[in-house]
Amino acid sequence: MKISHEVPIPYLNQSRAFNQYDYCLPHLLDESEEYKNYFQKSKEMGRYIIMDNSLHELGKPYDSKRLWYWMNYFKPDEFIVPDYWQDKTTTLVTAKEWISKKYPKETTPVAVVQAVDKSEAFECYHILKVQGYNKIAFSYGADWYYKEGLKTTPDSSNKFITKAHGRYNTIKEFYGKKLISKYDKVHLLGCNVPQEFSWYEDMPFIESLDTSNPVIHGLAGVKYEDFGLEEKLPYKVDKYEGNEENWNTVLYNISKFKEFLPNNK
Repeated sequence: MKISHEVPIPYLNQSRAFNQYDYCLPHLLDESEEYKNYFQKSKEMGRYIIMDNSLHELGKPYDSKRLWYWMNYFKPDEFIVPDYWQDKTTTLVTAKEWISKKYPKETTPVAVVQAVDKSEAFECYHILKVQGYNKIAFSYGADWYYKEGLKTTPDSSNKFITKAHGRYNTIKEFYGKKLISKYDKVHLLGCNVPQEFSWYEDMPFIESLDTSNPVIHGLAGVKYEDFGLEEKLPYKVDKYEGNEENWNTVLYNISKFKEFLPNNK
């Protein structure tokens, strides 16, 4: 898995020391010259860049004209086309529109599964593949993950751990039913708890993940336990700066995070 931990703007330069690629939130390109300059430098350095559509931060995809502008400006290695939270139909209609666009030769368009239940998610993934997407992402926070997580979670009162199990159970089932093949490419968008990633053994299709989890919790002074975390703080990386004095906790969490990855077990 290629890993990137998003950081608040004041810590961008430090992030190159631990991130395998840079994860870009396009709305910040319009809000911050510092943010834009950072990605300009990353492009000049030849760093791998995945550009998001800012749905998680804004509650809806960023303006389509600005997305298209910034995608063509930076020509990222991957671009996550607009998706709509738990709205399969609008996501698929939009994905069909965006897959027909002419992308820079170095850019791979990536789509996101959106649904209100597992059945819709199954259909969404299948249709996105038919539309021509070679890489597809799964978000971390879908409400229906809770129901799927109850199948394997002993403590259903913890929604964070239960929903983490829900995403894992869904992907595992799709793989078992051969909807996802070992030759597919999957991206994991964020997480509820970091220990989730330790469960993805023998799933070679999971190519990349992004999560600000170790950074946000570190800046808040929350240190990872050996098992991970039981709860998730509600802060979003584009608005949260935290406490600079806790930077060593951030570095500790990032180091600890690596222990949860399947290839480090």
